[in-house]
Amino acid sequence: MEPLLQVKGLSVSFTTDEAAFRAVDDVSFQVSVGEIVGLVGESGCGKSVTALSVLRLIPSPPGKIESGQILFKGEDLLKVDVSRMQNLRGKEISMIFQEPMSALSPLHRIGNQLVEAISLHRALSKKEAWNLAESYLKKVSLPDAGQKMFAYPYQLSGGMQQRVMIAMALLLEPDLVIADEPTTALDVTVQAQIFELLQKMRKEHTAVFLITHDMGVIWEMCDRVIVMYAARVVEEARRDTLFQSPAHPYTQGLLASSPKPVRNKTRLKAIPGQVPSPIHYLPGCRFRDRCAHAHGRCEREIPEWVDLGDGHRAACFLLSRG
Repeated sequence: MEPLLQVKGLSVSFTTDEAAFRAVDDVSFQVSVGEIVGLVGESGCGKSVTALSVLRLIPSPPGKIESGQILFKGEDLLKVDVSRMQNLRGKEISMIFQEPMSALSPLHRIGNQLVEAISLHRALSKKEAWNLAESYLKKVSLPDAGQKMFAYPYQLSGGMQQRVMIAMALLLEPDLVIADEPTTALDVTVQAQIFELLQKMRKEHTAVFLITHDMGVIWEMCDRVIVMYAARVVEEARRDTLFQSPAHPYTQGLLASSPKPVRNKTRLKAIPGQVPSPIHYLPGCRFRDRCAHAHGRCEREIPEWVDLGDGHRAACFLLSRG
């Protein structure tokens, strides 16, 4: 089956007063129809920039997509004109943004913003669009959905605003939903309802590209997982394979630092240090200063991909020794 989305060799740079740096460095992955693919990593690894690049929403300046291809249904989105991208956004590819307070217009009522999104892509009457929008607010469990249609964003809590953003992303039933930390501001019960809605849409052939730092969400939702560190992808595998046999030391560290459902007296392990600033990335393997297995070669060379079979690959010299 032809992948719905193929990202090949994507590199994105930013220029600041201090320096120029790459926030995404030679990233490649794909998402197939009806598949939920998770992108996981600590804050500052380049996950959100990768997502914004797919929709060509990188602010320029200071950002710039330096190289690569973003193929959606075989069409390179980096080569299409602005009007084509506007037609794709919301209708065929939608995004649940991480910060709803900055994504929603403070000057317009919730209902008007949802209706506008529908009217741009569907020939519905205003009443039909209004009813459709209200039905999706109910699907994302927004209390008193009919009344909230007349509210301004500032009149809603952060969690309610997030549910509005989720409804806006789903109401046109796009082929691909990019979800950037979609349930961070929601309580556990509503989070489960949102995930159930995404799973239902997946069965109707909507693909989901889910960005998170929560390994529990990855386990609950994803078919495949992409692990990102310091602007590079370091491992990719099926979900079960990744949890049972993580190959990269960074992935192992993420799993070891995640709470387990079975309570015991063993303390969680922490990855020492923190993700470096993109301005100060180390040469060679960028994880080596936090890795217990680093050796001389890690300082000099960038690890190459090692194919571990069944769609599992990782970039680490530990896997290619001997």
